[in-house]
Amino acid sequence: MTARFFLRKLDDLLRKSINVFEFNHNPDCLLRLQLTPAWHSLHLPNLTLETGALVLLIHLWNERLPPFSPEYSDLSWARCILHRFKYSLYLVADYLLENPQLSEVRAVGGETIILTAGLHAAGLHFVQSLGFTVIPYSSRLGFFGEFWENFYSWLLIWAYNPASLPRRSIFSLHRSEMWMSRDDFIRRFRKKGVIS
Repeated sequence: MTARFFLRKLDDLLRKSINVFEFNHNPDCLLRLQLTPAWHSLHLPNLTLETGALVLLIHLWNERLPPFSPEYSDLSWARCILHRFKYSLYLVADYLLENPQLSEVRAVGGETIILTAGLHAAGLHFVQSLGFTVIPYSSRLGFFGEFWENFYSWLLIWAYNPASLPRRSIFSLHRSEMWMSRDDFIRRFRKKGVIS
């Protein structure tokens, strides 16, 4: 048994403890989901959301991320991830529409390091071009909490995609939040995506 194996098992237990679930088994789907009350108010272009409103969080499915390889450039690897990420959003929209029990969801989004984990300004531009509002992340536990969240993200990169680690210092990981109202999300992604 290796340290990576135990870390993956720990991640699996933590994920289950906060009810993160798999909603689609298409191998190109890079996302899992979590229903939860919003932990702070949100001010989006066409929606003001109060603390406690129901939101749908999107989580990267670490095991599904394409492994980094020196054979590929950073740009081609990032393009592959972003392409599959966009496709996964189509699947999320389908899931929202097909499940009436999700009718109370007010917004879709969550926190991410995708904007700083090697993608930088291109990642920010990509997420904004999809229609997400990007806001700074503020941990409920302050700077101390954000450091440990980033450290855990760094460990997950080490466990699931170690070849990409030399390009990422723990101190280069910074979290952001990305959000879109439910109505806007469905309007943008209601058709099933097609990988091309």
